[in-house]
Amino acid sequence: MNRRALVMTLINIVLSIAMSGSALAQAGNAVNGETIYSKHCIGCHGEEGDGLGPAAERLNPPPRDFTAGTYKIKTTGFDDMVPNDSDIIRMISDGMPGTAMPGWSDMLSEQDILDVVAYIKTFAGYEEEQPTDQLDYGTQIEASPESIASGKELFLDGDRCSECHGEQGKGNGIKRLKDDNGDRTWPRNLTKPWTFRGSNDPRDIFTRISIGIPGTQMPAFSDPASKKKLSIEERWHVANFVVSLAKTIEVVRAENTVIKADKSSVNLPATPDDPAWQQTEPSTFFLVPQIIAEQRFFTPSSDTITVRALYNDEDIALLLEWDDRTMSIPGDEKAEKIADPGISEDAVAVQLPVTIPDGVEKPYFGMGDASHPVNIWQWLSGTTQKSETTKLINSRGFKDIQIRDASIIGLQTSGKYEHGTWRVVMKRPLNGAEEEIDIEFIEGRFIPISFAAWDGSNSEEGSKHTMTTWYWLLLKPAASSKPLVITLFVVLLIIIGQIWWLRSTRAR
Repeated sequence: MNRRALVMTLINIVLSIAMSGSALAQAGNAVNGETIYSKHCIGCHGEEGDGLGPAAERLNPPPRDFTAGTYKIKTTGFDDMVPNDSDIIRMISDGMPGTAMPGWSDMLSEQDILDVVAYIKTFAGYEEEQPTDQLDYGTQIEASPESIASGKELFLDGDRCSECHGEQGKGNGIKRLKDDNGDRTWPRNLTKPWTFRGSNDPRDIFTRISIGIPGTQMPAFSDPASKKKLSIEERWHVANFVVSLAKTIEVVRAENTVIKADKSSVNLPATPDDPAWQQTEPSTFFLVPQIIAEQRFFTPSSDTITVRALYNDEDIALLLEWDDRTMSIPGDEKAEKIADPGISEDAVAVQLPVTIPDGVEKPYFGMGDASHPVNIWQWLSGTTQKSETTKLINSRGFKDIQIRDASIIGLQTSGKYEHGTWRVVMKRPLNGAEEEIDIEFIEGRFIPISFAAWDGSNSEEGSKHTMTTWYWLLLKPAASSKPLVITLFVVLLIIIGQIWWLRSTRAR
């Protein structure tokens, strides 16, 4: 060993000792951890750590049962139940997206979190337990077209991943999944990386592919006994492919609160596949569960909806898109097999005020109110006994609802389900059938608009659905040459004035 190598070895030894000493100095205090747990965690995870706190029945997914000693997000070997302390610390600090578990790093100090970790480990008797195996990451393979192509091939090969996640990764598999406790679980929609419990970093995705998600039906592809086992290199390829699936256009942007409808000089598209829709600007909004009116709903499966709009001198058309892992068809044996009991139709609805407000005041977003009635257009996907249908609803609140014939106002709808996504077109004349009960669309006005969606395979029906708050719909005026003509006229006047002034000055 040369001198340089010897020096580097000694430095590494010293650093390791220093880090070990620091870790020991910051070891968690379970007694203090119990106090913090009782204050912040008991409501969901329960007094006994069994995940049966008062709020548990309203949470999806349910809170972690610490007594089982099973941790979904960990970096130890696939057959080693004991997680690294750093795994638990991370979940407490950062939280888990798409669940009710928040990040606590802004409320608890580093030592407080260490104390909570020490206490949580006592529920499963892990106080003295240490992991015996760590995940081997090998050498990370950077993303490239070749790596992504290899990953896609492995993803689809023998339905290795597509059986649950679908061919395009939207979670529209062909299986009904349950975790070890018998609770319904949904395959991750890989096109929405902001919902990944353990982040969408390629290294974290590699970890999930390698170890699986303990307690669920997500297997460990590093398991040598598995027929679908993947090598380290293959797992990196699949991770790179998964990263490539992320949506980049149809995503929620907080600053985007206005759906901009372009004016068309031709007939508006009446079907979801019309290429004219691809020339329009999408607006995507979060869907949240309806918890205002009875029956309240707390366990949604859909989380966003994307809207596009077009209009011409006669009509307006909206394209609504939302991901739905299942095509809910009451009466269909396969659909009912993977659905929750009591399957119903998938559906989507648009809500608009009967009268466009002059100011910022809007109707109550929960189906309007006595002073501010609303129009609701609802599309339903159909059953084995009937095709898709359209409803026109006038409402002055949850208890004052009138269902009308949609054909009265010329409302037409058309829906299509493909690769885990519903796409529905709603089209109607700009002018309503009856002035006092139907909205009339006006170019250049900001019109309140909101949306609701139902996943029939998730027991969503009636008031059990997801919804948005009010946003705005704007029918953009067509581009006109008038402003340009006015501008040129003003410029011409200025030039004439300057010429006159110069001549007058010379004459004097």
